Amino acid sequence: MSLNRQEKEIVIEEITTKISDAQSIVVAEYRGLNVASVYLLRKSARDAGVYLKVLKNSLARRVIADSRFKFLSDKLVGPLIYCISSDPVAAAKVLASFAKNNDKLVIKAGALSSSLLDYDDIMALAIIPSREELIAKLMATMQAPVTKFVRTINEVPTSFVRVLSAIHDQKNLSS
Repeated sequence: MSLNRQEKEIVIEEITTKISDAQSIVVAEYRGLNVASVYLLRKSARDAGVYLKVLKNSLARRVIADSRFKFLSDKLVGPLIYCISSDPVAAAKVLASFAKNNDKLVIKAGALSSSLLDYDDIMALAIIPSREELIAKLMATMQAPVTKFVRTINEVPTSFVRVLSAIHDQKNLSS
């Protein structure tokens, strides 16, 4: 079903807004995927905070022509699904994890800020921990010395109480 001019303008405006906030775009060919599989892909994308849209390539080219992702326009061939994300790794993670179980989804290309990504780059990007995971690891690393210090400080009175308790038990047994 073809879109009229007003509907196209609405889609272009929506995609332009999403791309202006995006850190990464990953495109994949979805030829042969059934409706249930696409539904699962959309659900996983939604859960990850990734905007997923099937677009006409001509509309996508028009939108990215004035953006920092304009070098991606040469790769927009065939029936493509577009993953747009403000998290640099989220779009790659969603498509890579879905493609593991569905061989009909073929990751074609991607863009991260101002660099073009091929399949291998996207797969490498997909194994990088997300921003939240990295922050959690950093916080755990920063918290570890403090935790060890508190345990060490707490061990002195604990050991002292154990020694006193042992002396008390020893005196009670000998009496």
